[in-house]
Amino acid sequence: MAELGLNEHHQNEVINYMRFARSKRGLRLKTVDSCFQDLKESRLVEDTFTIDEVSEVLNGLQAVVHSEVESELINTAYTNVLLLRQLFAQAEKWYLKLQTDISELENRELLEQVAEFEKAEITSSNKKPILDVTKPKLAPLNEGGTAELLNKEILRLQEENEKLKSRLKTIEIQATNALDEKSKLEKALQDLQLDQGNQKSEFQKTLNDKTENQKSLEENLATAKHDLLRVQEQLHMAEKELEKKFQQTAAYRNMKEILTKKNDQIKDLRKRLAQYEPED
Repeated sequence: MAELGLNEHHQNEVINYMRFARSKRGLRLKTVDSCFQDLKESRLVEDTFTIDEVSEVLNGLQAVVHSEVESELINTAYTNVLLLRQLFAQAEKWYLKLQTDISELENRELLEQVAEFEKAEITSSNKKPILDVTKPKLAPLNEGGTAELLNKEILRLQEENEKLKSRLKTIEIQATNALDEKSKLEKALQDLQLDQGNQKSEFQKTLNDKTENQKSLEENLATAKHDLLRVQEQLHMAEKELEKKFQQTAAYRNMKEILTKKNDQIKDLRKRLAQYEPED
């Protein structure tokens, strides 16, 4: 199946829109066809026509078809604006600024790629059984959605943190092994310097290569440590942000208010109990 370079979720969204557009296009084409059919049934009832009569018939048909096509083009443009509005509104919730490249809308290669994608999607959908599935609405980007996204980001950072830890451990082992091998080579070189002068050059080259490898491993180790610190800092900030969001919720405020009332009740009970205790 043709691909558009998008993930599965976004590709499915594109497919849903293309099905919608194909349905609207089919309805409009049926309307245009009916214009011609109506003309045949209402006007083409005589055997011969004069030039003026043919011209009049064609002008009338042109006006009707022009109106139908113009209406569809306008509706398509407005529909695309509503689609862009949905995407931009979601992006603005996260303070993102999306950009479009209008010139890409006339890229013949990309247009042909979309056509191939639609053709493959039609072929694939025709082979699948028709299911009555109600499409879910877009989830509102409220505080609940924000918390959910923060949780997902925390999980992603935790996974990246674990991967970096594993990578760091691997690099540390490689660096340790490289140091041990370097030490062995240096000792072997010292032992061979007395009676293996001819092999010294080649051996030195191997040692230099190992040294370069050790430097590379040390650089990778430092990079991995920096990445680990970066991810841990992002994780800490995400957890703080999630906690801040929770403290702003009504459930947290209600719970805090209940605890405050309970503490006041306990203090009051203690004062009243103290009045009934016998003095020494």
